Amino acid sequence: MHNYKELKVWQKARVLVSEIYKVTETYPKIEKYGLISQIRRAAVSIPSNIAEGSGKSSQKEFIRFLEIANSSTFELETQMILSQDLGFVKIEDFEKLQNQITEIQKMIFGLIKNFKKNLDT
Repeated sequence: MHNYKELKVWQKARVLVSEIYKVTETYPKIEKYGLISQIRRAAVSIPSNIAEGSGKSSQKEFIRFLEIANSSTFELETQMILSQDLGFVKIEDFEKLQNQITEIQKMIFGLIKNFKKNLDT
């Protein structure tokens, strides 16, 4: 079991959720049950799956939840690209969020790689 609160990737994912909520506040109200809901769920899924996986009894299970969290980063990234395409997000906000998402993707990938390496030894 890992203390997820100490994981830098979980901390950064938490910050990302806050940023996502702030940015989506400016979206058209008609998107409340559409894109806003999808974006927020994908963002919340990232730290949630990291936390859930950290409570699992095996390294293999934790890896599976990290993979789910990473999949959510790609879902979120796509939704943010669509938001940019639709003109719902300012370019500077989009770029900032894109950088945060990319950093989290790299961190999760690194954790997965490290854990898999330890499974093989």
